[in-house]
This record gives sequence, structure tokens and C-alpha cells, in this order.
Amino acid sequence: MGCMTTYTDQERQTLRTAAFGAVYMVSSAEPGFLDTVKESFAGSKAFAKSPELRDVLRSGGMPKMPSGSRQEIEQGVISALSDSQQILQSKGNDQLNDFRSAVTDAVDGVAQAAGGGASPSEQDAISKIKAAIGAA
Repeated sequence: MGCMTTYTDQERQTLRTAAFGAVYMVSSAEPGFLDTVKESFAGSKAFAKSPELRDVLRSGGMPKMPSGSRQEIEQGVISALSDSQQILQSKGNDQLNDFRSAVTDAVDGVAQAAGGGASPSEQDAISKIKAAIGAA
């Protein structure tokens, strides 16, 4: 295991907004309160697998989630995801690949958590997320 990468507070904030925003985007694609609880748990489990990402996501309090209409929130999350890709590219491929697979696992896990696989709207959100982080 290499040493932990150093991130500025701003970079951490962007990564957290991107990661949690991605989970939120998929879980809010198909409303249902109980599903949201199960889904956010599924998303958290995926992030916990990466020690480095876990450290970044845990620090600094709650992520700043974009607000506004559903479309504005989605644009904010997509923007944070593409910013995250740039931040991580500058840190090294391992960090970028870790983030990609954690976010991909998280959103896939979220879509599966409600049972019955991803709905078309969840699938649409997942496609946008994967495209934003270059994991499409």
C-alpha cells in the first residue's frame, strides 16, 4: 500500500459532492423512501472498500449537495464528477481508477438495492455518471 495522497479541502469537497451526489442522483431517479435508505447504504458500502476514498469521503462534514430543480442538481453533480476526474488525474491513475470503480460500484449497488434491477430512469442517471467520470 502506498502512502495516502494529499488533497486540498476544496478537492475533498468536490470528490465528496461527486461521490455522494452520484448515489443521490440514482436513488432519487426512482422515488421511494425505503428504497432510498437501502440505496444509500449500498452506496456507502462501495465507498468503504477503498481506504483512500473512504478517508476523503469521511473528512470534512456533510458534502455540499447542489440544490434547485432536479435538473440543476443533476448538472451540479455531473459537474462535480467531471471536476473529480480532473483532480484525480493529477494525483495519479490509481486514485482515478479507485474513484471510478467505487462510484460505479456504488451507483450499480444503489440501482440493485431496491430489488428488480435498475429502472430506465436509474439506468439513465448511471449512464450520465459513468460518462462524467470517463467510466462509460
